[in-house]
Amino acid sequence: MPSLILVRMADFEVSRHTTIAAAPARIHPLLNDFRQWRRWSPWEEADPNLARTYTGPESGVGASYAWRGNRKAGIGAMEVKADSEQGVGIELRFEKPFKAVNYVTFTLVPTAGGTEVTWRMNGTRGGLFGLIGKIVPVDKLILKDFDRGLAQLKAIAESADT
Repeated sequence: MPSLILVRMADFEVSRHTTIAAAPARIHPLLNDFRQWRRWSPWEEADPNLARTYTGPESGVGASYAWRGNRKAGIGAMEVKADSEQGVGIELRFEKPFKAVNYVTFTLVPTAGGTEVTWRMNGTRGGLFGLIGKIVPVDKLILKDFDRGLAQLKAIAESADT
């Protein structure tokens, strides 16, 4: 299996996983096409007026998504950097409310019950994110979002109208 985990000098890593009763081929297009993220991403409801821009190919390596929203949604961009049957690797750049570059990986492992999906993010805490992380357990907040996103991804992938 090719390495999908995009790691740079990271000082944090968070991950969550779930088993989805669907084949990897059914889940994969929900991950490598940012237009599909509107269906399951836990952050979509952060700003009902979120401005979205998609560039590059519709899916796979080079597909890009940028957003600009309210204070809660912030400003940032994502680009698919690795894509295979086993998963998707994404570079995630935040501009606001803080500047950061993180690396996100979704791995898809076939199991007897369907597919084990692991959502992992790593990066370096710096600036405002580093300061907030010392006061508020940001990792725990991110994990709650991951749990919600995986539950929504599971519901969509297991539905008849995926």
